[in-house]
Amino acid sequence: MGDAGNERNDFMELNGADIVVRCLADEGVEHVFGYPGGAVLYIYDAIYKQEKFKHILVRHEQAAVHAADAYARSSDKVGVCLVTSGPGVTNAVTGIATAYMDSIPMVVISGQVPTHAIGEDAFQECDTVGITRPCVKHNFLVRDIKDLADTLHKAFYLARTGRPGPVLVDIPKDITAARYKYSPAKGEPVMRSYTPVVKGHQGQIKKAVQMLLQAERPMIYSGGGVILSDASAELQQFVKMIGAPCTNTLMGLGAYPSTDKQFVGMPGMHGTYEANMAMQHCDVLIAVGARFDDRVIGNPKHFAQNLRKIVHIDIDPSSISKRVKVDVPIVGNVKDVLIDLMEQYHVAAAETKPNKDALAKWWQQVQIWRGKECMKFADSAELIKPQSVVQKLWEVTAGDAYITSDVGQHQMWAAQYYGFDKPRRWINSGGLGTMGVGLPYAMGVQMAHPDATVACITGEGSIQMNIQELSTCRQYNLTPKILCLNNRYLGMVRQWQQIDYSSRYAESYMDALPDFVKLAEAYGHVGMRIDKPSDVDGALREAFKLKDRLVFMDFITDQSENVWPMVKAGKGLTEMLLGSEDL
Repeated sequence: MGDAGNERNDFMELNGADIVVRCLADEGVEHVFGYPGGAVLYIYDAIYKQEKFKHILVRHEQAAVHAADAYARSSDKVGVCLVTSGPGVTNAVTGIATAYMDSIPMVVISGQVPTHAIGEDAFQECDTVGITRPCVKHNFLVRDIKDLADTLHKAFYLARTGRPGPVLVDIPKDITAARYKYSPAKGEPVMRSYTPVVKGHQGQIKKAVQMLLQAERPMIYSGGGVILSDASAELQQFVKMIGAPCTNTLMGLGAYPSTDKQFVGMPGMHGTYEANMAMQHCDVLIAVGARFDDRVIGNPKHFAQNLRKIVHIDIDPSSISKRVKVDVPIVGNVKDVLIDLMEQYHVAAAETKPNKDALAKWWQQVQIWRGKECMKFADSAELIKPQSVVQKLWEVTAGDAYITSDVGQHQMWAAQYYGFDKPRRWINSGGLGTMGVGLPYAMGVQMAHPDATVACITGEGSIQMNIQELSTCRQYNLTPKILCLNNRYLGMVRQWQQIDYSSRYAESYMDALPDFVKLAEAYGHVGMRIDKPSDVDGALREAFKLKDRLVFMDFITDQSENVWPMVKAGKGLTEMLLGSEDL
């Protein structure tokens, strides 16, 4: 194959499809996840003729977007996917909304019917800009080939700067066929209406420092924004400097090491007793790249009952005081703000010493809450406990794997029992809660980190939503290890039905499951069924020895197991159920 994009002369005349390919190469793109169709065939023809990046052919457009999403989450690069018009785009919407809710940088290129046919109900036409507007950071419809290169350059800039997010570029087929001069973009685009603030307001940072110095019960609450801004090292320095307890949200796990003694676990609906009690009873709360969402703080009125000062650091001003009124808003990039905050704190602490006695008493109280041992569970010699599978996975992988998950009970057990010490190792759908992401996420992670250990923790419900991607894994020799915690129920639905709906298990039982071992083998992979607790360790060790094979492990787990602790919907952070005895 020749490389039509090798000549580097400025102002070459190219067709629109070649311009798309050249733009992707100039942005440093190495992988594009996609699925062809009529409206993007010129682009696929241009991809065929180049060697700058690799295209990964998925089996469903939803999986293309999820894989690009995980590629971005695990690597800090912009994920890229390519889909055709009509059903190609509508299949992609779930993946776009998933990335939007978790602020993941991504560029989605979609084909569109020719410009003269737009609005005429042409074959495979849909209003892509209208359909995706609520779930993208921005979107474009390219109506003139003169704007194509500039639009793509803007799309990448928008996706990765400020609060990151997915940006969609809709390209009609005739634009990909037309010809125009191409010149590589230089520098960052100037966009008058888009100027994200990076540096925090110094006066607000000074106020935050004074609050911290006067605090007797400080608490640091960090979220996904710490990971997105690559501020994990700064967060760790800051937590050590203040000496306060630190909690990471579901999206922030790994930003602060779970094995450190100042880490009190995850907060919220399925968080630890100590994290929730500390969040509620602190006197100064520093929120770093987190958004006080409903699954973290529960009922806002209950949360507001305790008087505390709140400092909120976030790059998106619209996230601040959205659900909880804060005292000191600091708009800026988390990394930059933390650096400035530490500098000012260091200077101010020399004059005004923090109250060490009060901090020691605060830690004594935290230790009492820890003493509840809220994550203890009763193990069994007869039934496989899902929590123990996750603990054993942590042991076998030495806590150093990339873990993707689907959504449900298994997601919570993965978050609770796999201790994350590094950022970008925990890949899950937090905001939208999308079932079916686990396997395509594992594909995206492995494309970004070919030599890494990748494990997907899933359930028998979630895995079937994108199980066709086992075929993609076969084609590209992707070898994640899949742990299916199979309880024959839509577990989280069943748990809520047990607790809130008097055990009326409406449509939550999985009554006709496939033989996952045979299914994995049919796709050309290794399948294992594990139904005895004594076989869990051996199965995991055997699977991870098979480095060049995808292994599907079907763990038949205890059907009655629930995720504890739990804060019921509408309840406050401290109104926790610690186990079935609290029902």
